[in-house]
Amino acid sequence: MELKFYNTLTRTLEVFKPIKEGQAGLYTCGPTVYNYAHIGNFRAYVFEDLLHRVLEYAGYKVTQVMNLTDVDDKTIRNSRAAGIPLREFTAKYKQAFFEDIKTLNITPAAVYPAATDHINEMIALIQVLMDKGIAYQSNDKSVYFSIAKFPSYGKLAHIDRENQRAGVRIDADEYAKDSVADFALWKARDEADGDVWWPSPWGEGRPGWHIECSAMSMKYLGEAFDLHTGGVDNMFPHHEDEIAQSESVTGKKWVNCWLHCEHLMVNNTKMSKSLGNFYTLRDLLEKGYTGREVRWVLIGTHYRKKLNFSLGALDQARETLGRFGAFFARMKGITQAGDGSEVKELLDRTGEQFRAAIADDLNSAGAAAALFTLVRDGNRLADEGALSAAGAKAILEQCRDFDRIFGCLAVDEAPAAEAIPAEVVALAEERAQARKNRNWVESDRLRDAIKAAGYAVEDAPGGVWKLKKL
Repeated sequence: MELKFYNTLTRTLEVFKPIKEGQAGLYTCGPTVYNYAHIGNFRAYVFEDLLHRVLEYAGYKVTQVMNLTDVDDKTIRNSRAAGIPLREFTAKYKQAFFEDIKTLNITPAAVYPAATDHINEMIALIQVLMDKGIAYQSNDKSVYFSIAKFPSYGKLAHIDRENQRAGVRIDADEYAKDSVADFALWKARDEADGDVWWPSPWGEGRPGWHIECSAMSMKYLGEAFDLHTGGVDNMFPHHEDEIAQSESVTGKKWVNCWLHCEHLMVNNTKMSKSLGNFYTLRDLLEKGYTGREVRWVLIGTHYRKKLNFSLGALDQARETLGRFGAFFARMKGITQAGDGSEVKELLDRTGEQFRAAIADDLNSAGAAAALFTLVRDGNRLADEGALSAAGAKAILEQCRDFDRIFGCLAVDEAPAAEAIPAEVVALAEERAQARKNRNWVESDRLRDAIKAAGYAVEDAPGGVWKLKKL
């Protein structure tokens, strides 16, 4: 298979040509473990999993590295607010992240390096930049990267530096797109950091966010590798700064191909806790949805398009996956004699459509269209009495092959426990809104309607609820 990916660096669709034949080095920006990851984060992680799966499907040996940012402005701020040591605080959210990616059937990376375990590697890179005169120590003892020493700064995000408001230095890990300025490589210890600091040649302090990924990717993938991914919000400043410092250290191109996924919206609005449309994966599980249903929604829209997420989309995913399950069961029950030749054209056609779609910049919607065609025509053959057991077996094998990419069809799983009907979930949503509006009469009416449907709704703090079958 010839794979083509849209390279953010060149803004063109390019044929994938690995540095080492038959191998693919992939670095993916992982979670900042200061809280539970939300579904916007998982949109990126599922897209990266899709990329990993497609590379393996095409025959490449994939080495994926996904970092865990366990020291930055956010982790320090939240751990101090909680009165818990940083390592203990982040351990909780690291564990939650691994539980969540298992729920979503995300292929494990080869390595999950934590930033706090690679401080020495970061110091070594900063020292090279200091020795080359590309980094400097300011009066406050922090060390900064001088973007004036890297003429191609802005080549990833396509920033016109001449028309940007340039600051002097930026100490924060994240900053606005109108703040093109020197960025921190090493932050001198200050009161806000508490006891989070390490010794260095420049004094006590901690690394900036951007240097973490450069150090960890180079350690596990080398000074140059094939693919680097993340959300569009990582493009600037994070990925731009990574390129500048990495290529300044090595003097050569760092990453060949950059892929970025677009934002996730909820009901066509930016996700926000204040709007009540902010969801972690755990919130959705508590509402009775499954990891398979969430995954199906997350892969349903091409990664370079905004994804409009809604509970209604999850209800549709439940119906779709249910229809697939019924189809698989039907295929397993076919007993008619025959050699299976009746499905050859169907399998060839849908297989070619599927492979062409996934090879074309991870066109998941096109791949899903091939699956829907296979199910439709397989059912038609069964309806006409023209499908043999051998043909049905071949169709199931094609579905298993497709699921190497989708990761949520569960062709061979035993029937799951009965899913909570969408109409009951809708009643629970209405009740939650009624409670939020302090409309207790309507809330009680909806609770009784849910009970009449055979379910009980259990409330938890923060407006969270869970449905339970009676």
